[in-house]
Amino acid sequence: MSRVGKKPVTVPSGVTATVEGQTVKMKGPKGQLQFVVHDDVDVKFEDGSVKVAPRHETNRAQALYGTARAQIANLVEGVTKGFEKKLEITGVGYRAALQGKKLQLALGYSHDVLYDIPEGITITVPKPTEINVAGIDPQKVGQVAAEIRDYRPPEPYKGKGVRYSDEFIFRKEGKKK
Repeated sequence: MSRVGKKPVTVPSGVTATVEGQTVKMKGPKGQLQFVVHDDVDVKFEDGSVKVAPRHETNRAQALYGTARAQIANLVEGVTKGFEKKLEITGVGYRAALQGKKLQLALGYSHDVLYDIPEGITITVPKPTEINVAGIDPQKVGQVAAEIRDYRPPEPYKGKGVRYSDEFIFRKEGKKK
């Protein structure tokens, strides 16, 4: 069993952490985030670090306190460095462009797909075939990247579509004559 939950989350300088009941709030140079810890987990802020421990000796509490510790560590990383996902577009005529608060995607459909950029997320398009999704909330960044990828997931024969930059697409051989 993992012992990730036993390690305290150190709060770096420049970040203020407050624990009010079951709510952990982090404020740093990139912004402010908060996380509500489950009732089965005890959370304390002492000596410049946040410590979590299971309240009961149940399997559920054991499972949740490691998760709570990872979420709090993500809060610290989010308000200091932020999170980023890179997407690549492959295919003839497939491209992306920014139009104010919308992302315009040409993905082989009869129309261009317009994606509204949510609050707290910044999208940049360094090249027409690259999209960078950045923000302080890892869940939101991952969700936005997944929604953009869902417009045209990569297909296994030619590899056309939107994929994560570190994603491996298993290529299939076409039919033979």
